[in-house]
Amino acid sequence: MFLFSYKNRIAFNYILSTALLISAVFCAIYKITSYSINNHINEDILEESREYQEEIEIDSNNTYLIQVNEWSKRDNNSVNVNPVFVQFLDNNNKLIDKSPNLKGFQLQLFKENKDNQFVDTFFNKKPIRQIQIPLFDKDNKVGYLLIAMSLDEATLILTNLRNTLLVAFPLILILLFFIARLIAGRSIKPVTLITETSSRITKDNLKDRIILPQNKDELFVLSKTINDLLDRIENAVEREKQFTSDASHELRTPLTVLKGTLEVLIRKPRNQAEYEEKINFSISEVNRLNNLVDQLLLLARFENQKQSLRIEKVYLNAIILDVLTLYSNKINDKKIEISYDFSKDYFIKSDNYLVSIIISNVISNAIKYSNQNGKISINLSKKDSKTICSISDNGIGIAKENLDKVLNPFYRSNPTLHPEIKGSGLGLSIVERITQLLNIEFKIESEVNKGTQIFFKF
Repeated sequence: MFLFSYKNRIAFNYILSTALLISAVFCAIYKITSYSINNHINEDILEESREYQEEIEIDSNNTYLIQVNEWSKRDNNSVNVNPVFVQFLDNNNKLIDKSPNLKGFQLQLFKENKDNQFVDTFFNKKPIRQIQIPLFDKDNKVGYLLIAMSLDEATLILTNLRNTLLVAFPLILILLFFIARLIAGRSIKPVTLITETSSRITKDNLKDRIILPQNKDELFVLSKTINDLLDRIENAVEREKQFTSDASHELRTPLTVLKGTLEVLIRKPRNQAEYEEKINFSISEVNRLNNLVDQLLLLARFENQKQSLRIEKVYLNAIILDVLTLYSNKINDKKIEISYDFSKDYFIKSDNYLVSIIISNVISNAIKYSNQNGKISINLSKKDSKTICSISDNGIGIAKENLDKVLNPFYRSNPTLHPEIKGSGLGLSIVERITQLLNIEFKIESEVNKGTQIFFKF
């Protein structure tokens, strides 16, 4: 099997279907022409037979004798383009009379089952069509009238037509192939552009885009889809680069602090209180580093997290109370008022571990960004088939232009204004990833210096 290019395959398939159509049309033309010519010959023969039958006279004294008018009254003596041959036979099949153009030959009389039927035969090695008509006198057959017409002209016309069609068929297909190939080449030109553009795109060059065709057809949709795909890939690569850069920076910071603290400790002997202070500080930095690594690992696991989900009955009341207990020391240090009113037990079907992470991260942020003597409100409610959880604080809040950005890994809104608040900027990013994974509706509302409110719809 030959390996054609895509352009040639389109042209070949087009020609294959066209060849079937043209062959059907040519066959129909030949059949219609053949039928028309033969029908015309048949009508001429019948017309001649009717005229001769009208001229026949039967002798009343001898029913076997057939008399005809003189042949000079007709055109049989002249050579016609398509001559008519006439022959009369008596009841004993003996020749009574014949047209002069038969000369020394006679038309063949067939068996009775061929009466009044057209028969194709040969006369003097030339094709003719004849009909034999029995002649009757008072229900007694008295003879035969044989009329024939040459098929030379019809055969010549049909032969020429057949040869013309046979020669024209391959020529038309060859011409159509090159035309189809040209049209196919122009039609798939956008595919060539797609190939050329794709070959230029590498991990270091994601800026090139495919020029969209003017016609909004399937190739336009394909080109636009590939461009959208390249946009997503470029954004993903940029986010990965940014994530890697930010992660390296965040990991390097506590390590640098640890290294500097330890270097200070070994420069000279110190008293026990100084050692304890520096060691406790180092431990806090190690804890911070551990927490950061845990969050990074959690983000890295999300790609395959769907395969390890454990869907079970999750009690939101219990999770919230456990998280409040976990952060009770921080709550007490900042003297934050916690307000919650659970009128009944609220449970959902989800992954208990992941739900506890998003609740913990949001409450941790609410505590972290609340002012001294602040207030945090937690509410659970039921609306239709959805369970709604809202967690709000009256802390420093987030600017409206930064609401979308806080969901990006390592992004922190104006950290220089509040250097006392430590964080990695991964909390809300993890919350968003988990809510997408568990199909939870997640919404943030915030206003600077008035507080933040976060909604979950399970």
